[in-house]
Amino acid sequence: MRRAARRARWLRRALWAAAIGNAALLVLLALALVVPLPARGGGGSVAVEYRDGRPAYVFLSRDDKWRLPVALDEVDPGLVAALVALEDKRFWRHDGVDPLAIVRAAASDAVHARRVSGGSTLTMQLARLLEPRPRTLPSKLVDMFRAVQLDLRLPKREILAQYLSRTPYGGNVEGVESAAWSYFGHSARHLTPLEIATLLAVPQGPRRYAPRPASTARLRARRDAILGKLIAAGAFSAADARAALADAAATAPPDHLLRMPRQAAHAAVSLHRHHPGPRLRSTLDAGAQAIVEREVALRRAELWRKGIYSCAIVVVNHRTREVVALVGSLDFLDAAHGGQIAMFERPRSPGSTLKPLLYALAIDRGMALPEYLVADVPAQYGTYRPRNFDGDWSGLVTLRDALSRSLNLPFVDLLDRFGVESFLGELGRIGVAPSRAVPGLYGLSMIVGGIELTPLELAAVYATLAEDGVYRPLRLVAGAEDPAGATLFGAGAAWLTRQALALKDRPDFPRRRDVAGLPPAIHWKTGTSFGFRDAWAVGSGPAYTAVVWTGNVDGKPSAELVGSEAAGPLLFDVLEGLAGRTAAAPTPPPGDLTEVEICSYSGHIAGAACPERVKARAPIHAVPTVPCPYHQAYDVDLATGRAVMPACRKAGHRYERRTFVALPSAVAAWLTGRHRAVPDGPVFDADCAAEALGAPPVMVTPGEGQVVTLIAGMPASRQLVPLSASTRSATLSWFVDGALVGTAASDERVYWTPTAGRHEIVAADDAGRKAHRILVVEAGAAQHRR
Repeated sequence: MRRAARRARWLRRALWAAAIGNAALLVLLALALVVPLPARGGGGSVAVEYRDGRPAYVFLSRDDKWRLPVALDEVDPGLVAALVALEDKRFWRHDGVDPLAIVRAAASDAVHARRVSGGSTLTMQLARLLEPRPRTLPSKLVDMFRAVQLDLRLPKREILAQYLSRTPYGGNVEGVESAAWSYFGHSARHLTPLEIATLLAVPQGPRRYAPRPASTARLRARRDAILGKLIAAGAFSAADARAALADAAATAPPDHLLRMPRQAAHAAVSLHRHHPGPRLRSTLDAGAQAIVEREVALRRAELWRKGIYSCAIVVVNHRTREVVALVGSLDFLDAAHGGQIAMFERPRSPGSTLKPLLYALAIDRGMALPEYLVADVPAQYGTYRPRNFDGDWSGLVTLRDALSRSLNLPFVDLLDRFGVESFLGELGRIGVAPSRAVPGLYGLSMIVGGIELTPLELAAVYATLAEDGVYRPLRLVAGAEDPAGATLFGAGAAWLTRQALALKDRPDFPRRRDVAGLPPAIHWKTGTSFGFRDAWAVGSGPAYTAVVWTGNVDGKPSAELVGSEAAGPLLFDVLEGLAGRTAAAPTPPPGDLTEVEICSYSGHIAGAACPERVKARAPIHAVPTVPCPYHQAYDVDLATGRAVMPACRKAGHRYERRTFVALPSAVAAWLTGRHRAVPDGPVFDADCAAEALGAPPVMVTPGEGQVVTLIAGMPASRQLVPLSASTRSATLSWFVDGALVGTAASDERVYWTPTAGRHEIVAADDAGRKAHRILVVEAGAAQHRR
């Protein structure tokens, strides 16, 4: 009976103990599910990557650690298998705590009378890394609780990835990815057996084994011991094991830490600011970035000697619109001259670099042809008197030569005809920031640098030109959606513009550059801002468009800041360095060009009086309709040699039809003042003098078929329409819908305040001869900016 009673008491006690144990387990389980997981303090290092995934620039974590986060599939599988085999064989089976390992460790410690093994699982080690604490028995119990908690709430692969991202490797280096870059100069994705053994050795005693000269022998011994264990455990194939043993005998472990990747600093800082996150895959190409940074380094000392302390370079693959290289200054560490300011995103005066855009737009709208003969003589637009860079004038030049030589007045005049606000609208369409593309702020000087653009914005302009007039935003983040393109001008206008920019016999060709050494199939333009504060060179090859800006962050001028010399050589060096990356192929004229007959003298559409004609290309949708304004034909009395008008012809006299060149009065006056030849005009018979002062005026602006669109919200008084004509008369009177607008000298413009509708413009000379034109003025829709 007593024996039965004792058994009953023991059974009750056992049941009570089991119940209490189960209750405790349930409480612990509930706590594990309810108590927040350990905070992942300090975060990870942010890595801005090249397009191929290699880190270009690594930022320190918030607690100043090199701690690159890594996913398990980004680590060599051999390292993962070796880690589990060495540290936690039952990792994939236990629940965070391995009782067998704890018992084994306790027995081993008892036998050796000292601590030999701790029995901690990888999950327990992660808990200790997340919450460092003294190595005591209570701390061990907390680690065990945290390990169970982590195992309950996180997948095994996530636990392992977190451990691999936080393992200490000496100093401020944490995680296998950071260690692989610091020890070996590459990622942990592909590792040799010897590298795996090294990465497993250091965490066992980071202070003792981390790479430095004093610890080389200890690290080597530990590495080799771990390599032997792994080979014995069958972690490597026989061939890999033999190779690893041979390498171990011949190869010392690293004795210092390599510098973490820190290239493309300006681009990385900018991208990190605009796209925060632990990892950012950029569009930057490591090879292109290295080429650009090398060329900047080679030119740095020369530019410094000239008082030029900053630089920006943007390289774009214009086929994809991906930015492949960015440089923001001459020296990122030059704090005295604003070296850490990324100048590729700072707006500066672009000098003359917008002229090709206006050239292409004017051709695409039928306002001009490359062969057009245009005036480059002194002129005044209100209070604005444009001048050329060299202070001189050329008289008459083709529009193509005006672009190639970067003459100012022909493009100021072209912008006057095109319309400042219309051109500003095109800049807005091509990506210029709305805060700067504000209607009403700019005048005609905009085409020679009177507006500010960033190098990135200018790169978008020239990438559009290189890709046949189709604009797409530039991309800096890999994988970003490629938006649909918008056509600003046709392929034909783009091709004609590139032909003009490809001419090599021009003033902005760098003096020190051999023409034969120029990269093939490139076109380029240089620019210099007013006051010598900015020097630009922009160009494109078969696949890449590059923008080079040099200057000073504070806007300090330098007489050396001339586009062709301070930026041009660097542009050509960059394009030459990139030339081998793509094959150059000739680009035939696109299909939207047609041949037209033009006057061989003036380049305008040939008129009846033009004696010689040639063929030229023009966009098929925008062939100019205004005939040559320079040639005029009259009957000449063979007896007197004087010209007559039809009404003055006399019976019995013999006449011959002859052609004369009638230059605009401003051009003729300038040529005469320079003692240059002026084509002889006709001398009229005295009886025809009153009638023969000249042919009727030829209206220049507004152009034939031109449509003016008013900017909504802007007073019409700030959107004046210029009225001008070519004539031999001294004065002209201008009428709109029969009302007199004004009378002025024939070489001056008159400005009319437009109103919406269809209007008849009339220019009348002193003899009553008139030129007529219909101008349509449209009311613009209200503009909304997001």
